[in-house]
Amino acid sequence: MLNDSMENISQQQAIDSAPAQGPQPLDSEQKLLAPVWHTIVLVAALLANSFLSAKLMSTAVGNNAGAISANGQAAGYVVNIGLEFLILLFVWFGLRLHGMKIRELIGGRWKTPEDFLIDVGIAAGFLAASWLILAGLSFALGLSRASQLEETKKMVGVIAPRNWVALLSFFALSTAAGFIEEIVFRGYLQRQFAAWTKNTSLGLVISALCFGLSHGYEGIRRMVLIAIFGCMFGLLAHFRKNLRPGMMAHAAFDSLEGLLLYFISRKGFPSMH
Repeated sequence: MLNDSMENISQQQAIDSAPAQGPQPLDSEQKLLAPVWHTIVLVAALLANSFLSAKLMSTAVGNNAGAISANGQAAGYVVNIGLEFLILLFVWFGLRLHGMKIRELIGGRWKTPEDFLIDVGIAAGFLAASWLILAGLSFALGLSRASQLEETKKMVGVIAPRNWVALLSFFALSTAAGFIEEIVFRGYLQRQFAAWTKNTSLGLVISALCFGLSHGYEGIRRMVLIAIFGCMFGLLAHFRKNLRPGMMAHAAFDSLEGLLLYFISRKGFPSMH
């Protein structure tokens, strides 16, 4: 009994003398989700695709964008949906190498209808708040200037859906991109970079930068705006502990943007004077 008591006292003293530690990151952020080479290949592919899309956009803007038929646009959207799913397949492959499932990145499933409604409400609130913030940032970045509006007008002429078939295809692309890009950037890259750097905040920022850099066809100023948008999505995923509200907000944002572009393509840009 005396020996046991002395041992317990020694253990308690060791615990009391141990240095205090700050809050630790989640276990899921302490380990790599996939091999290092896999992440390097994924980021390199995203950046290469961004560079190529920027070149294609520049060529399309320089040529007669109106020569592309609405059905041709719809086919292009479908091709991009295929590319999104190829990226998702590659992420799935990398996760499997470390025994991780995509469901774990998303954060499981809704357990009750109330859980679903809560996420819908969070997504709607995030969508409204982010739209206001992005509008203010767009003005601060000079995107409302006449020269920038002219560039936007040319880009809209290329990507705006021109009929209902193209619009529905755009909605399908927006939905796929909303769900898949949240898995790739907020589910995989954000947590992977957090594990690399041992810093959750740094992981969030690096993944948001990758998100901005992957949209080369948008131009430099909008890439900055998209990177900031990526930080907002990253914060939402971090504090909500799942990707569901971000997925819904992302898909809705892109879909509403496509609807706006559709009406602009039919009614024309508002006068800048």
